[in-house]
Amino acid sequence: MSLPETVFALPQYLLPHHALSRLMGHVTHCTNPAFKNWFIPRFIDLFNVDMSEAAEENPSNYACFNDFFTRALKPGARPLAPGNGTVACPADGVLSQFGSIDGDRLIQAKGRDYRLLDLLGGDPQLAGEFQDGRFATVYLSPRDYHRLHMPLGGKLREMIHVPGRLFSVNRATTAVIPNLFARNERVIAVFDTDAGPMALILVGAIFVASIDTVWHGTVTPPSAGKVQRWRYDDKPVRLERGAEMGRFNMGSTIIVLFGKNRMDWAGGLAEYIGPGRPEPRHPALKRRRHRRRSNRCRLALRLKPAYKLNG
Repeated sequence: MSLPETVFALPQYLLPHHALSRLMGHVTHCTNPAFKNWFIPRFIDLFNVDMSEAAEENPSNYACFNDFFTRALKPGARPLAPGNGTVACPADGVLSQFGSIDGDRLIQAKGRDYRLLDLLGGDPQLAGEFQDGRFATVYLSPRDYHRLHMPLGGKLREMIHVPGRLFSVNRATTAVIPNLFARNERVIAVFDTDAGPMALILVGAIFVASIDTVWHGTVTPPSAGKVQRWRYDDKPVRLERGAEMGRFNMGSTIIVLFGKNRMDWAGGLAEYIGPGRPEPRHPALKRRRHRRRSNRCRLALRLKPAYKLNG
């Protein structure tokens, strides 16, 4: 870790994370025309947001900043790759880590790892389903499209809300704060798929006003003081590959988990895979565990094949 990263990250221990996030929620939902019509264009310019792919290109037509931030895209803006043996990237963003889960350990950043058991809210049975499996971590920056999509079609088994802090999840903070993703508040969605169990972990962060899913609506806030669980055995929810499953109201991180021997990374994952360019199909990471990259998924993986399935 560098000195600037340390200086940025350590003061966050002192911040009132949830209070600041609630305040940001009020700001981003403000419908005052003068405010939102001043704020949104400046945000677009500051972060170089590409509005040409938005379903509504005119910033003035959004009722509030949050509607702009969680904007829909034009049909076809994120085409799904063909083939039943491919898994889609769940979000636009930076692919900060991907690789194999080493027993119960996942890589957070260079020189830092954390426990699968802690990430999954202390549930040993659930953690056991993903030991020695595969994982990917995608960081959504302010400029990105902030709706989340299904990597594979699956039936929702369970949703878990784990309370916690709301540290920033950018590169500087992940390099400095230990166990960051297992400290922050998060929503875990467990699906049963043709590739076995799949977990999508929606990690909260400072200024993330809320985390929503399509089947539940707003999961947080409010934030409970203990782990909450919802089972869907008698209320079947099935989502197809590429379907929207949730969204961040302000940016954050999503982590994808698969079980042991269920899938392997496709070769060339970290290379540019722009629209129309084929994805290499050979496994790349069987012998290269915990390979670290930082690549724009928006260009490289946007609902293009990120993985290949075994079998």
